[in-house]
Amino acid sequence: MNYIRFSKFWDSLNSSFWFVPTLMVALSIALSFITIGIDQSRETDLIGNIGWAYALGPNGSRAILSAIAGSMVSVATTAFSITIVALQLASSQFGPRLLRNFMQDTGNQVVLGTFISTFVYSLMVLRTINGVDENEFVPHLAVTCGMGLAIASIGVLIYFIHHSASSIQVDQVIHRVGCDLNATIEQIFPEQIGRSASRQRQNAGSADIPTDFDQAAETVRAADGGYVQAVDHDQIMTLAIEHDLLLRVNQRPGRFVVKGSALVQVFPGEKLTKHLAAQINTAFVYGSQRTEQQDVEFSIDQLVEIAARALSPGVNDPFTAVRCIDQLSAALCRLAQRDMPSPYRYDDQNQLRVIAEPTSFGDVVDAAFNQIRQYGQSSVAVTMRLLEAIATIATFTHRPGDRIALQRQAEMVMRGSEQGISEELDRQDIKERYLHAVNLLEHELAH
Repeated sequence: MNYIRFSKFWDSLNSSFWFVPTLMVALSIALSFITIGIDQSRETDLIGNIGWAYALGPNGSRAILSAIAGSMVSVATTAFSITIVALQLASSQFGPRLLRNFMQDTGNQVVLGTFISTFVYSLMVLRTINGVDENEFVPHLAVTCGMGLAIASIGVLIYFIHHSASSIQVDQVIHRVGCDLNATIEQIFPEQIGRSASRQRQNAGSADIPTDFDQAAETVRAADGGYVQAVDHDQIMTLAIEHDLLLRVNQRPGRFVVKGSALVQVFPGEKLTKHLAAQINTAFVYGSQRTEQQDVEFSIDQLVEIAARALSPGVNDPFTAVRCIDQLSAALCRLAQRDMPSPYRYDDQNQLRVIAEPTSFGDVVDAAFNQIRQYGQSSVAVTMRLLEAIATIATFTHRPGDRIALQRQAEMVMRGSEQGISEELDRQDIKERYLHAVNLLEHELAH
């Protein structure tokens, strides 16, 4: 299993409610065997002399473990119910795409695992207690550990109540999605498929494409369908070098691919075989939903969805939209300082091997601001914060194309405010912020 597929597999485990609890149950079973084994070896004969240790007979041991097991089942059921309610609330308030973030919450997984593990541990120890006089056996150490787990579960329950209340607060949700977005930017920019073209050759990369590429290239069709969750760039580059090919990748993570659609163009086309086409197809990982693994726009869309719902007439909450804009502007400032990947990828002999379609800064800006601008056209607070965000991002940009994309957004925000806002003084305040943003963009562009 290569790294890309392992990463997808691990992400699916991390997004499930069963993986961490299953591990914890397995550890609790192992702990029960260890503690019972120590008791059976009679290494704990003196445990009754220890003041904090349990030292009563079989009837008391059964009563304690039965009480622990019964209470843990009740608490686990309540915890599951609270979790389901939180998921329903998140789905209705923030959008169904945010459910994945709640399911990835390690705190909830550990809480559920703790309750179930304590229940299983109590049952495993309870079965070994023997009250027959000649064969009486009470695992004092194991019962003491069970009491310790019960006390720990009380602390976990208190944490769970606090965590559940805080995790559904909109500020916490927006902050968590913003952290995921920043982590994705750190991971995939700059993107590497082999060695990118040098700065001097990036503009000349198209000159290395054979003139008969479109006529002589053969197309590899997608053998499966769904959202492209990840692309194994190293495998594509390796295949291009091994078979002396030039490959043009037509799809990128985040896009929905229909089975049989164009995936990769292979030049020269006569070298394409069924085996090679199958190998190229294995470099693409599909799924029923998008993930943030290689898709920077996924977390952006989550923030945009929260803002769009907040700006809907039924909610009318511009403050939430403003907080989403703040997180988006911080991410765009970070992205503006990164080197964007070139579409032309070269091998160690400076031969063009792969033409990929990278995510541009303009694409990300449009994904971040378009829908918020459209839904918030009549909101003064949202309009002004969009222009302030553009002005802030402008101070971090160093590429002319990035500033052009920001200026285009600023102009659209300004035109939208002229149509959606009737109060003249509000329009004047918006125009002041627009002029400030444009001046910053033009100043940076001049330098």
